[in-house]
Amino acid sequence: MDPEPSQAVTLNQCIEQIAQNLEAADLHYGHGAIDAQSEALWIASKQLDLSPSEALDQLNHGITPDQYQKALEVAQTRIATRKPLAYILGEAWLMGVPFFCSEQSIVPRSWIAELIVDGSLEPWLPADGKALDLCTGNGSLAILLALSCPDIRVTACDISLPALSVASRNLDRHGLSSQVELLNGDLWDALEEPNDGNRFDLIICNPPYVNTKSMNALPAEYHAEPVLALAGGDDGMDLVRRIIAAAPDYLTERGAILIEIGNEYEYFKKAFPQIPAIWMEVSAGDEQVLLIQAEDLH
Repeated sequence: MDPEPSQAVTLNQCIEQIAQNLEAADLHYGHGAIDAQSEALWIASKQLDLSPSEALDQLNHGITPDQYQKALEVAQTRIATRKPLAYILGEAWLMGVPFFCSEQSIVPRSWIAELIVDGSLEPWLPADGKALDLCTGNGSLAILLALSCPDIRVTACDISLPALSVASRNLDRHGLSSQVELLNGDLWDALEEPNDGNRFDLIICNPPYVNTKSMNALPAEYHAEPVLALAGGDDGMDLVRRIIAAAPDYLTERGAILIEIGNEYEYFKKAFPQIPAIWMEVSAGDEQVLLIQAEDLH
């Protein structure tokens, strides 16, 4: 028998009940959690002010009837609205780091985060180097870069002022406002004209890259996110073309640009057959994120 909200239950019982409720609904996952069980853990841990990983060590601890009731209500909101859970909770986790999250920007989930945290990008980041996060959204990748490499300077820019307001909150949350500079503008227009003193050792970018056909088929959860942050034109490469065309001007001689293109591997290869891209291994495979060295862009 399912526990009633008035009964004393453990955290694990709460998670299992929420997971059952979510699994019975026609939901789509992928905004920071891979399945109903993961989202149930996320919902329950939030009620105890724990991270999901911390909650895993306290599964036998009890939760109050009020906390259990609130967790059930959050799950019901998730089912009724089909909004990403991060928007409902106002928070998302990426590589174990918490970020404020709202519908002003997409939910942070870039595969680039894995490469930042595991050290794969260090060859392009000298100790006193400069990095650019183009299309920064809520600032999560710029923040992970700054946390992983505390001696570098990070610039982060986005066309969306609402997204940058969320990014500013996240910089304050992690005490990084002095290390990370936020700029507003349409891609390269946010930056000064490049010269020898203001080029970047590494540029990372998770741009809008979803092709039109895929946009039309996206589940409801994705339609809660800003279209501006997802839609990449007919083949998904509209912004990627603009990014690659100007990137050489903004990179140091031995710099590199890292771009996430998600499921658009074939479209990328068709659009840029001449570029010797280095495909980076992430948990989703080796066709999601690519790196291009400055010398291969000229």
